[in-house]
Amino acid sequence: MSQRKSYAVGTGLFIVLGFAALAYLATQTSSVANRQQGASYTVDAQFENIGQLKERAPVKIAGVRVGQVQSIALEPGKAVADVKLSIDKRYDTIPADSVATVFTSGLLGDQYVGIEYGHARKYVGDGGKLAFTRSSAPLEEMLGKFFGAGGAADNIGGTYQVTARFTNVGTLSTGAPVKMAGVPIGQVVSVQAEPAKLDALVTLAIDNRYNQIPDDSSAAVFTSGLIGSQYVAIQPGGSPEMLKNGDEMILTQSALQLEDLIGKFLVNGSGNSGNSGNSGNSGNKKDAGSSTTPAGKQ
Repeated sequence: MSQRKSYAVGTGLFIVLGFAALAYLATQTSSVANRQQGASYTVDAQFENIGQLKERAPVKIAGVRVGQVQSIALEPGKAVADVKLSIDKRYDTIPADSVATVFTSGLLGDQYVGIEYGHARKYVGDGGKLAFTRSSAPLEEMLGKFFGAGGAADNIGGTYQVTARFTNVGTLSTGAPVKMAGVPIGQVVSVQAEPAKLDALVTLAIDNRYNQIPDDSSAAVFTSGLIGSQYVAIQPGGSPEMLKNGDEMILTQSALQLEDLIGKFLVNGSGNSGNSGNSGNSGNKKDAGSSTTPAGKQ
């Protein structure tokens, strides 16, 4: 009986300790979100996708908590989430061009808002707005970035569209980034085949902030890494006229396929060796000719 009683007591203690551990973990998790803060000011930020972001989620700068999410609401008439951030007044020198991003703690942790400092001399005040934001990245987009696709900041401020024609777009698809100097400035809206001109018509949506691109700039289809996703890179020209909505980029460079690169490498390699051999033979022929010509004359 005593042995059975000890087993029962041990089992009961194990269950109690298990529930206590779960309660402690729940308290610790919620304490991060419900942490008290002193005097604060409110800043607005808009996101196209907030994922699982919740109210009272942390707001961090350089990994240090500086505030929390005060409220989340859907912008009337728009598919945009309006997020109000309550930031401690001690951190009142956030540049106006800073970027607010929805991050995830770890692989499957809670989401929070991280602020990356900009370079503007003007600071965001109470009731101000962070214009530059990056939304929560779905798993598919994260995998795309892992393979080199990259991503641009949300273009909530609006875009303008330009077109470009390519003889070969490779695996370029809708949603691929448009980059300039390696920085994402937009995305590919559509890729359509033109039956009459036998080429591909690509429509690019570029952020309105980048409206000073010369109209003689060139567009090229590049690949991120060796086997990464493809994107459109813009090389600025020197024209005083700028690209406007509806313009077409005339100078383009199509995608290079791996088979083409291997073929060119093999052709160039064999061509060089063949040329060197031919040059040697031609040299021998010249020498023979120079020696036989006088003999013929004699």
